[in-house]
Amino acid sequence: MIKALLVKIWEAVVSVVPITLIVILITLTPLVDLTFKETVVFGVSAAFLILGIALFNLGADRAMTPMGEYVGEGLTKSRKIGVLFAVCFVMGLLITVAEPDLSVLADQVSALIEPTLLIGAVCVGVGAFLLTAVMKIVFRKDLTPFLLYFYLMLFAVGALLLENGKSEFFPLAFDSGGVTTGPITVPFIMALGVGIAMTIGGRNAGENSFGLIALCSVGPIIAVLILMLTAKGNLNYSLPDYSIDANLGEGFLDTVFETVLDVGRSLLLIMVSFGILQVLILKLPMKKLVQILVGIVYTFVGLVIFLTSVAVGFMPIGFKIGVELAEGGKLPLILFAFFIGMVTVLAEPAVHVLNRQVEDITGGTVTKKEMTAALSVGVGVSIGLSIIRIIFGFSLLYYLIPGYLISLGLSFFVPKMYTAIAFDSGGVASGPLTSSFILPMAIGACEALRGTGDIMYTAFGIVAMVAMTPLIAIQSLGFKAVMAERMRKRIAMARILSADDAQIIYFDKR
Repeated sequence: MIKALLVKIWEAVVSVVPITLIVILITLTPLVDLTFKETVVFGVSAAFLILGIALFNLGADRAMTPMGEYVGEGLTKSRKIGVLFAVCFVMGLLITVAEPDLSVLADQVSALIEPTLLIGAVCVGVGAFLLTAVMKIVFRKDLTPFLLYFYLMLFAVGALLLENGKSEFFPLAFDSGGVTTGPITVPFIMALGVGIAMTIGGRNAGENSFGLIALCSVGPIIAVLILMLTAKGNLNYSLPDYSIDANLGEGFLDTVFETVLDVGRSLLLIMVSFGILQVLILKLPMKKLVQILVGIVYTFVGLVIFLTSVAVGFMPIGFKIGVELAEGGKLPLILFAFFIGMVTVLAEPAVHVLNRQVEDITGGTVTKKEMTAALSVGVGVSIGLSIIRIIFGFSLLYYLIPGYLISLGLSFFVPKMYTAIAFDSGGVASGPLTSSFILPMAIGACEALRGTGDIMYTAFGIVAMVAMTPLIAIQSLGFKAVMAERMRKRIAMARILSADDAQIIYFDKR
């Protein structure tokens, strides 16, 4: 156990140190001026962030992933399809009800919309679309038609929102889809898909195990668009308190307590549901149950440390960096956004879970290194483009429409495995650090450049961009692989056709 923890700590160090160094380096320039207190708090938070990610990843390996696989495998083997569908819908609701990054987003718009209402809409969206995704696996349907249909539905509902003069809420809806698939949701849902697909079997079992995260990211967007379409009353955005002192002193204890409640409630709901399934269907041996329980403890402690660290040290620093870089010049702000985006995705806990499962399922065809590089470049570009949108103040649709046209178009030309992995990656890349560091940075930049009144329209939507660009980046890997394979076949055929007949050996039949 100690050896496994040390390995996870080293992985976390490699993930967190780059973002920490970039922030420290930018504070050594005249562009950003952090106080000694802010620098110390950020450094200590980064150290605890490493510990939190390590403990979470260890817990995900020992609890969340096995639980998902056991539930998927056990329910499928029971051959009670109705029970499988009902449980998947309920589990979709329960694992989302206190997803940490969703809570972070809901708190930042609490003056605009009641957090319980926003979280409730997202939960229904995840539950309904997790059910849809499981039905896709059971009936062995392709992912691409589902994506085309539901994204068409999504933009149709979005058009109604625009028609009703509520265009400023469009980015919030897309951000809600991005933050839904976070550190608790991803390991469980991905493992659930693997368990169901491998039990059902078939020639494309590995391919069918992906796509759950993709569909579970679409459902919340549609649900929140419908919610905002029917919302009435005071819908004015109010800037939260991003000061460093807001979560220190007595505020620190409040932050820890709220985080413990959020994470504990989420894990408790999953454990209770798993316990009921264990008694009625799964009937796992005690040894496996103890292993899962230990993993749950690691997951709980890791997430509490992680989320407390980002709330105390990363959220206020992200906001201040956004404000001061925007006041210092537009080009430094864009360049910082690009580089910080490239390294931020490395520190997202759920990204490591996805990369590891992709490498395992594909047998190394899609390597962890390739996934990491594609995600880093994609997220860096998305955050850079988002800052450009804040500077010029144009609609998010100018990015989303061509972006999704390209990503959905690529799905016709790349192997289906790449499409499923790409759309899963989009939901995974936008995790707690995106909503707790990148989004506050965008809000700070928007506050400095355009004022509070424009924040809903231009600052929000950055999470949606983080969720979109990996779709293009990873499918581009698939397109490159397809073209390389075709080129190899053409070269081989050309060599065969151009071979000298003198080299052909004829055998005498006599």
